[in-house]
Amino acid sequence: MVYLNLKEIVDPGRTALLVWDVQNLLVSRIFNKEEFLKNLKSFITAVRTNNISIIYTKHSPLPRKYESSFRTLMFMKRFGFKDPEKVPQLPQPGSQAAEIYSDASPLDGDVVLNKNTTSVFIGTNFENMIRNRGIETILFTGISTDAGISSSARDSSNRGFYTIVVQDCVSSFNQEMHEATLKALQSVCFVESSEHIMKEWK
Repeated sequence: MVYLNLKEIVDPGRTALLVWDVQNLLVSRIFNKEEFLKNLKSFITAVRTNNISIIYTKHSPLPRKYESSFRTLMFMKRFGFKDPEKVPQLPQPGSQAAEIYSDASPLDGDVVLNKNTTSVFIGTNFENMIRNRGIETILFTGISTDAGISSSARDSSNRGFYTIVVQDCVSSFNQEMHEATLKALQSVCFVESSEHIMKEWK
């Protein structure tokens, strides 16, 4: 069966929300912190009201000697490090910076997955979990649009899930990259406002 409209696609009985890496360190670096947190908090409240499953992720870097040299190189390129031996583990596991921001924190019954790549489908049990629960639609929120959100949404689409990036509940460190990524994602998944989605639940 093909779901032909948004109301069918976001039916609470077959939908899950992914809250991607809304950790203190990352929240502090996005370009629109106040607006993002306000929108995300309201959306999570609506999701809970409709008894939709919520899965959080936390970026948990691998020990340096087990990390991919290429991913280390790309991290250096992105953040301006010159010496691979001086690349820090960010956020430091167990630190306050690594914790999920309090305004969007998980509750009992939510799932928190540690992962170390920019796809929720690599190195986690995410796909097994949501298939076991009968989930067909994944709503993507969190940080950052041009990295983990983009990679995971594309992987979701390729695996046959109805994939929606919640436009005003994702953010990035760079506004230009954020906006360009949302535009590009429109060719592979749905990009919808939280307001539009919440209207379908009323």
